[in-house]
Amino acid sequence: MVLKSVAIIAAEDTRRSRVLLAEIGVGRTEMVALHDHNESQAGAGIVAVLEEGRDVALISDAGTPLLSDPGFDLVRRCWEAGIDVVPIPGPSAVLAALSVCPLPAQQFYFEGFLPAKPRQRRSRLQELLQFPLAVVFFEAPHRIENCLTDLCALAPERRLMIGREMTKRHETYRCDTPEVLLRFLQTEGQLRGEFVCVLQGKTADVASDEDVRRTMQILSKELPPAQAARIGAQLCGQNKAELYSLAVEYRQEH
Repeated sequence: MVLKSVAIIAAEDTRRSRVLLAEIGVGRTEMVALHDHNESQAGAGIVAVLEEGRDVALISDAGTPLLSDPGFDLVRRCWEAGIDVVPIPGPSAVLAALSVCPLPAQQFYFEGFLPAKPRQRRSRLQELLQFPLAVVFFEAPHRIENCLTDLCALAPERRLMIGREMTKRHETYRCDTPEVLLRFLQTEGQLRGEFVCVLQGKTADVASDEDVRRTMQILSKELPPAQAARIGAQLCGQNKAELYSLAVEYRQEH
């Protein structure tokens, strides 16, 4: 195991990391803190250790270093110093969310965290809503309500998948319009925890629910469910699997 073999572990929060490391039997390895507030200073010391020929592992609290987590300055210093930087595959909130997403996301854009200030957040959302690709972004628990409220005003019909507390005890996934998701989070008391959001990309026709149903009713009268779902997905910018269920439903009615 890499964490057992290195001389030093650089961690975003050493207190939280020690709990995890103790669970996997890595309790005696030297640790140093490396976070947003000290990375430039701590990075120089870590590079010095690496130049001595000792190995250092970089970990973050609950994600992947550099992906909206600390580590970029350190990695850049290592490259500049000619020190090998080797990734160790591990959990990725982005890929985990995409692997269960019912929205088209074969191509996607990763935004990271949205701006914290309301005006800047709304402005950035307006820009992201124009992207033809699915957009993956993170949101904090104290801002998710405001984010969904903004989307209700800017794009009420655009669908969004949210993943809350992924891989943890209260793991939750929902996919719907911003209004429905906002109502769910408010009524179910689900506003705690970190959120990963996948926003449907803009297509030639991001159809309303009413338009989708009307399209599928027409197609289902003339075509088998699988073919109706495939054509409906292209016309409406919706997930083919969900449209197949609609097609079967309407086919049975006739």
